[in-house]
Amino acid sequence: MTMHSSFSSSDAPQPLLVLDRISKHFRVAGGGLFHAVKSVSLTVHAGEIVALVGESGSGKSTLGRIALGLMQPDGGSVTFGGQCLTNMPPAQFRALRTSMQPIFQDPTASLNPRRTVRELLEQALWKQPGDHAQRCLGLLEDVGLRPAARFIDRYPHELSGGQRQRVSIARSLAMEPQLIIADEPLSGADVSIRGQVLNLLLDIQRSRDVAYLMITHDISIARAFADRVAVMMQGDLVEVGPAETVLTTPQHEYTRRLVSAVPALG
Repeated sequence: MTMHSSFSSSDAPQPLLVLDRISKHFRVAGGGLFHAVKSVSLTVHAGEIVALVGESGSGKSTLGRIALGLMQPDGGSVTFGGQCLTNMPPAQFRALRTSMQPIFQDPTASLNPRRTVRELLEQALWKQPGDHAQRCLGLLEDVGLRPAARFIDRYPHELSGGQRQRVSIARSLAMEPQLIIADEPLSGADVSIRGQVLNLLLDIQRSRDVAYLMITHDISIARAFADRVAVMMQGDLVEVGPAETVLTTPQHEYTRRLVSAVPALG
């Protein structure tokens, strides 16, 4: 069954995230330039789920890293919550950046193996008032690691891949973000874990009204998850629109190829 959030564009006239004519190139062997992102513009509204889809090398992860401030664009600007992040002073950027959190593809690489789950979560909470011990337990309960006391003092290597991804999601939620940028968070997981994590992300969206920019090569995830779909091909944004429209009546030949490659049921 297709599940979408209750977002309506009339609810939030001003976008939460604005990527305006973003360009990024890299120098390659021989002195040439590889244009990874070519003047791409995209918005995400508060509470909205946008899926950014495309094959490997299409530029979607580069665009996500630029949105998070992990990489500077060569052209264009990033605006979040009405404030331009591009060339913002570092201290001001760090304060604003807490409201925009990542979930990465490989939780093993993004979780410090020398820290327990408790320490990883407390590190994210250290500037927040209140009882951090209880908050850590509550975050683990929120992401389905129950009873939380069983997991709180484990190290990442003592958890399964699905459990590590849940800890990664809990750490992002600790900052109480308005936007989560998830870069292939289900890639590499088996089918049962993918379904569980996808349902968890949808539950979080409903309960906390978090917006998502979901970066994925998997059209079926976009179909189940997104309000809008943006399709990237070789650094260009070739099609953007409501998920149902783009995925049932795609206009661009590349989108049609992506959709036709998804196995049909029945």
